[in-house]
Amino acid sequence: MADNLTDWEVAHFLNGTMVKQTTSIAVEHPITIIVNGEEFATLVCSPEYAKELVVGFLASEGIIYRYQAIQSLNMDEETGFAYVEIDKLPDEYAQDYSKRFIGSCCGKSRQFYLRNDAKTTRTVMSKLTISASNCLYLMEQLQQVSDQYRQTGDVHNAALAKTRGLQLIRTDIGRHNALDKLFGSVLINHIPVQDKIIAFSGRVSSEVLLKIAKMRIPILISKSAPTNLALHLADELGITVIGFARKDRLNVYTHPSRIQELAYAEDPD
Repeated sequence: MADNLTDWEVAHFLNGTMVKQTTSIAVEHPITIIVNGEEFATLVCSPEYAKELVVGFLASEGIIYRYQAIQSLNMDEETGFAYVEIDKLPDEYAQDYSKRFIGSCCGKSRQFYLRNDAKTTRTVMSKLTISASNCLYLMEQLQQVSDQYRQTGDVHNAALAKTRGLQLIRTDIGRHNALDKLFGSVLINHIPVQDKIIAFSGRVSSEVLLKIAKMRIPILISKSAPTNLALHLADELGITVIGFARKDRLNVYTHPSRIQELAYAEDPD
């Protein structure tokens, strides 16, 4: 397993004095995905759990729907290449996809609202509920295990959770990558998701929301803010979005009936 951190000597200024010290820096690593002999995308990411990232990314892009569609996946960590053979590519592969470089910030370089989003995104019908206090507890747990963030300040964390605890945690310099690593693990290990929640450290953008929908996760909890387009999509796709989950407060933006205190408070008339 590749190391996500490296040491770097810096000049540190504090209280009028400059001293040399060694600090931890997050590793940024490119992975180029070759699908059936052709270059598909280059991801800039944290090197840990690279196989999960590749599988999750291909699933979120609509290239595969299940892990069994991959005939072979060979990772060359030295050169940063992932060689993937897929049994059957989507019929519209040639016109819907193009070679891309996807930076760790996951901003303008991503293609948004491709036709494959419509094909791979369905309304989430889960009846899962959670209490507001348990939402805050999950975020507190995520903060407590975020060792790399405390060391470097430049990574994101995403966790697959049940209502009373975190089950699987992934870290990456890119918030989208952290989610793709979770998605890949879900597919590779056949993890059921109907009763699962995502606890997330990053901003909830439309792209993040679409990934959650493709994973079929009903509840997303973040310590950060959502965008308006993410909320429109969440409302349409049946996903409960909770933002600013910090200490003793949170905001519920969509589908509040999954939050037990709000569901009980609703007037049946």
